[in-house]
Amino acid sequence: MGHSIPRAVARLVAYFVVTLPLMPVQAALLAMGSPLARRLPHHYHRIVCRILGLELETLGVVSPVQPTLFVANHVSYLDIEALSAVVPTCFVAKREVAGWPMFGWLARLQRTVFIERRSNGVAEERDGLAQRLDEGESLVLFAEGTSGDGNRVKPFKSSLLSVAERAVHGRPLTVQPVSVAYTRLDGMPIGRQWRPFFAWYGAMDLAPHLWHVLGLGRLTVTLIFHPPVTLAEAGSRKALAAHCQRVIAAGLEAANSGRVRDRLPDLPAAPAAASVG
Repeated sequence: MGHSIPRAVARLVAYFVVTLPLMPVQAALLAMGSPLARRLPHHYHRIVCRILGLELETLGVVSPVQPTLFVANHVSYLDIEALSAVVPTCFVAKREVAGWPMFGWLARLQRTVFIERRSNGVAEERDGLAQRLDEGESLVLFAEGTSGDGNRVKPFKSSLLSVAERAVHGRPLTVQPVSVAYTRLDGMPIGRQWRPFFAWYGAMDLAPHLWHVLGLGRLTVTLIFHPPVTLAEAGSRKALAAHCQRVIAAGLEAANSGRVRDRLPDLPAAPAAASVG
């Protein structure tokens, strides 16, 4: 896995050339209440994926229901770029992210919903999440509450799914599990020992990790959209969390093995192949 300094520099420069001029534009759109403020981040992240060399492989069918709560495993800060490039959505993030330099600003511009990771904190802010869903906006929730190493899924926090207990416009909230996997570099499978080069978790320092990622080749991110479910179908909030964890873990394992169709034969086929990057 060779690291190219010229490639890292070129990507970093291109990223700021695109990002910095668009930040005041998005801020102005938000201030005016323009509907473009919802669409601009989606197109922005598609451009960023190309800049960073991310090739997105999407499997399964993205829920067409608005709103949908997308529940995903969390591997890296790159998850945001990948998911946003495929689905126009907002994110649910821990409150600490709001104070991060640059990333916090970008999160606020994408109208991220910041919550406390404590169980009672989530309950207190459930109404804020529900309001966003009532407005017809889909959300992405990382139900582990933190990022992992990309090889396995950590236990899901059922408290984070409390918003699914509330109906939206008189119908149960649609919840779609999504597996996020980092599968290939320059077309070659990424083994277990190499995945931490892309996964960002634990006590890893952000700056050196990001610098290393910028200098690597073209990275394939596999997104598996599993069949949607509702809390009523699952039976309870804890059962819903357990279901999402189970199918997302199976999807992650299948994607990492390179045998998704063999291991997930019932996964619906997308209407057309989708690729970004």
